[in-house]
Amino acid sequence: MTSAFGFTPGQPPEWDIERFMRGDEVDTAVITLERNRRAFAWKCADLGAEGLALRLGASSVTLGGLLKHLAWVEELYFQNRLSGRQFMAPFDQLDLERDWETWAWITAADDPPDALRALWTETLYRSREALAEVLARGGLEQKTADGMSVRRLLADIIEEYARHTGHADLLREHVDGATGEGPPKDFPVP
Repeated sequence: MTSAFGFTPGQPPEWDIERFMRGDEVDTAVITLERNRRAFAWKCADLGAEGLALRLGASSVTLGGLLKHLAWVEELYFQNRLSGRQFMAPFDQLDLERDWETWAWITAADDPPDALRALWTETLYRSREALAEVLARGGLEQKTADGMSVRRLLADIIEEYARHTGHADLLREHVDGATGEGPPKDFPVP
């Protein structure tokens, strides 16, 4: 099944520069989110436990923590807020009030790098599927399960990724000197 905007639920959209430059509001929002997700994935790629655990100064932010935090945000926004669905494990055990700010940063240090990347990637596929299902029923003005517009939800998640990709950029540069605004063309879409 293909969504109303041409993406297969659960699958990453094909990179299409023409669609990105001239797409409608839905295309623009979805492709902007995917572009941010891909840049974030690139910043976290090919690093072991030491690289994912690096901190700058007094900050508790690490690349591993960012992977786990953004997996949690994907679940919260697309499963809970957008679709009203239950969280997958391990998020189903979290207390939204108590765990929101600290859980990912504390627990990521104990997780193997591949497990962190796999958790984040699994939430991406679930998020894409949830969004495709909602968009197949209508546009961005629809209300989410918690009452905000789909437009607002997408704006919030794009902002979340933009902020944290900036953090990831600084951390990655400190790990191995790697810099750059976007991944090379052959970098796989997660």
